Amino acid sequence: MSSRTSPIGRQITIRRTVARDAKRLTRLVRGSGAYAGQYASAVAGYRVGPDYLEAHRSFVAVGGEEDGGRVLGFYSLILAPPELDLLFVADEAQGRGIGRLLVAHMQSEARAAGIDRVKVVSHLPAEDFYHRVGAVRTGTALANPPAVPWDRPEFEFRISPE
Repeated sequence: MSSRTSPIGRQITIRRTVARDAKRLTRLVRGSGAYAGQYASAVAGYRVGPDYLEAHRSFVAVGGEEDGGRVLGFYSLILAPPELDLLFVADEAQGRGIGRLLVAHMQSEARAAGIDRVKVVSHLPAEDFYHRVGAVRTGTALANPPAVPWDRPEFEFRISPE
């Protein structure tokens, strides 16, 4: 577990997920404003299960007292092949630097695992975010109907050794 201060001065703790986080993370994914409207099919029925959390390096960002200790975001790193599978920040917590903290944490985890590159298939509205946090565009993931009927940008984080 690591505590950090967000760029706006709020205390954030990043900890490994546990099975009891699964329902809360499922609600965060399904309730994401980034997946409203035309993008809703991508998360309709999506479930983050305890088995998924156990199988991958998944971490949550938990707010301090001012946030009531709520889960504000999470990510999941798949090690083989290396991919940032999920990265979500609660709608009400966006713009506070939590996504940037989670990406930095993910890069540290990848580095510790001996990984030098991590792939990301981005949601279209998140493309600018990935550019801002240092990911490099590498291609396009083609549509996969019916759940994802649109092409998505593909990125890569290049993990430098410390």
